Amino acid sequence: MSIVDEAKLNELLGKVLTDLGAVAAAPLTLLGERLGLFQALVDGEAVTPGQLAERTRTTERNVREWLAAMAAGGYLTYEGDDRFRMSPEQRAVFADENSPVFALGGYQSFLSCGSAEERDRLERAFRDGHGVGWHEHHPDLFAGTARFFRPSYAAHLVDEWLPALTGVVEKLRTGGRAADVGCGLGHSTVMIGKAFPGAPVTGFDNHGPSVDAARELAAESGVSGRVSFETAGAKDFAGGPYDLIAFFDCLHDMGDPVGALAHSREQLAEGGSIMLVEPFAGDRLEENLTPLGRAYYSASTLICTPVSQSQEAGRALGAQAGEERTRQVASEAGLARFRRAVQTPFNIVYEARV
Repeated sequence: MSIVDEAKLNELLGKVLTDLGAVAAAPLTLLGERLGLFQALVDGEAVTPGQLAERTRTTERNVREWLAAMAAGGYLTYEGDDRFRMSPEQRAVFADENSPVFALGGYQSFLSCGSAEERDRLERAFRDGHGVGWHEHHPDLFAGTARFFRPSYAAHLVDEWLPALTGVVEKLRTGGRAADVGCGLGHSTVMIGKAFPGAPVTGFDNHGPSVDAARELAAESGVSGRVSFETAGAKDFAGGPYDLIAFFDCLHDMGDPVGALAHSREQLAEGGSIMLVEPFAGDRLEENLTPLGRAYYSASTLICTPVSQSQEAGRALGAQAGEERTRQVASEAGLARFRRAVQTPFNIVYEARV
């Protein structure tokens, strides 16, 4: 039996304590949003617990504990003299939904997987390998996923990602057609439609409630006349040929990504492009043993891999598939040209062509 190294043990315990605090902070963070506590601090003014409670019509004693917990985690700043404030950086992460680093969607997504019912489903999936369908999850996962990805798409899609593809912007500007496969609640679809008023854009998803929500978003955004949504899977959507077929953070969730890309190839216009937006990842495990990789591997274990296993083929690429495995899938689908078009700290955008 090996001897415990006290220094290494203490280092590990420090990490565990940090994580326990983070686990406890997650529901408190969402509670702060629901109660309007973060929004009441966006002016940057230092306030006492009593003042914040008065602003939000909450109870001072509970607010005091919440503020202390947030300050201990660095989510808020304690100024001394019983006063707390929100810094510009904290505001960007916790209170500004248009910020590219807004994080509350991630909390919402992960917490949706924490109920006893969800844990039972995951345990079953680990034992029988049959996965957990997207539709089996709590609706907070759908909303949280959309909130998590939307800020990054808003910051990069139109100005960076689409221009990095071969001739796509020019085609969309002159009436080219686009498909958004696995569109979820439709934020990416609507963004393309807004940026290119002359381009017909169709979002496809096999989850009916998400398609309904996407249609509502299009109506609210004033683009429902030229941005449409249909309930269809990645292997049976129709309406081509398309100059652009996009997969936003969803190819790795699909049971048969090869089949999905092969079908997309058939729906692609001559000279068209398939855009694959995937989580940032290296090809080797060692490259992904980072805080970001940890978050993505956790999401992959809780959500992405079981969702893929629940479908036909169950390829289960996972959220950290990396370029090599993604390229292999594209090659198997008959897409001869594949390249990394652009990347951000959180995503890699690949372009696949015939």
